[in-house]
Amino acid sequence: MSPSNQARGRGRTSKGMFRIVPLGDSAITIEFGNEIDPLINARTISFAKMVVDQGWSGILGIVPTYRSVTVFFDPFQWNLSVLAKKLRGLPRPGPKESESNGTVHEIPVLYGSEWGPDLEEVAAFAGLRPADAIELHISMPYRVYMLGFSPGFPYLGPIPERLAMPRRSTPRTKVPAGSVGLADRQTGIYPSATPGGWQLIGRTPIVIYRKTGATPFLLKPGDLVRFKPIDRKEFDRLSSETQHDDY
Repeated sequence: MSPSNQARGRGRTSKGMFRIVPLGDSAITIEFGNEIDPLINARTISFAKMVVDQGWSGILGIVPTYRSVTVFFDPFQWNLSVLAKKLRGLPRPGPKESESNGTVHEIPVLYGSEWGPDLEEVAAFAGLRPADAIELHISMPYRVYMLGFSPGFPYLGPIPERLAMPRRSTPRTKVPAGSVGLADRQTGIYPSATPGGWQLIGRTPIVIYRKTGATPFLLKPGDLVRFKPIDRKEFDRLSSETQHDDY
């Protein structure tokens, strides 16, 4: 980002304002702030929905993140400055419009052992017993800030600061689908078997992403997740009722 762009955008992210940053000739990012903050994220999600609701032809994708929305467009149908002007003309979502009305999901998790091989290390980092680390992890609901990294991967948080262990120095080459991990102040669920460096503390039998489904993602930005500990018997029962896509 050039110094001139930074200067033009300085101060524009307060009180519901935003800053527009071009990304090449076919994408544009609208930034609402510089922090991981529930209100900023709520404004981001609300604005993304507002853009979707416009139904503008030539818009190829709308991707909300922690603090920004990226709009991908067909450069043969849209001029960058025209689109930027239209985006600036949309209402800024205020606090009431930004309040989350997403779905609350209860996600069952089998913690520890082969399903959560890093639980004991995370507990030691926090100065807790493994059982107490589990209790701390399930003690609050987590906001779905965004989906990313791999299709349907939910970035949830913030977790209790005591559990905020950094990522592994050496990522695993394959993390099983359904694995629940921690990284700094975030927790997340691996939707499919992929490489990954988060600290694994458990696994859910619930499928959160089906690449062949009409609605592939169980979770969406703005939803809330509550984790619920289960035993091996319940894990096996739920696993028998569902099956993860693996690729």
